[in-house]
Amino acid sequence: MAGYWDGPEGERCPQRTWLATRVGAAAGLVGAAYRIILLRPGSALAALQTAAADSVTMATLGAVFGLSTCLSAQVREEPEDPLNYFIGGCAAGAVLGVRAHSYLTGTTACLGFGITAALMKIGNKEGWRLTGPPKL
Repeated sequence: MAGYWDGPEGERCPQRTWLATRVGAAAGLVGAAYRIILLRPGSALAALQTAAADSVTMATLGAVFGLSTCLSAQVREEPEDPLNYFIGGCAAGAVLGVRAHSYLTGTTACLGFGITAALMKIGNKEGWRLTGPPKL
């Protein structure tokens, strides 16, 4: 997602949304591959349906996240605020709850995705790293 962080937030919404959609679709394909290997569907058609449903769901979550984050940055006129990412993650979690037909799933995913996304934004602003030698 190197291109996602380029430039100020709230600009280039279609490009950011498209990038988040592609990342979501790729994650959906990887998850579907593991699911198919572990659960062994009864036929090739069932495996294809599983892969398609998982990939479309994850791509949708990516698109909702990208669009919600960008639009909230524009509407709130605070492009670098981590709350925009929380809003985007929460919107994606709500969509997952709708897909699962569960209020509990939606609420949990909203909080989980929102907090994770806000922490990602904070970490990116402050230069946090997950790998490599520590900065002293």
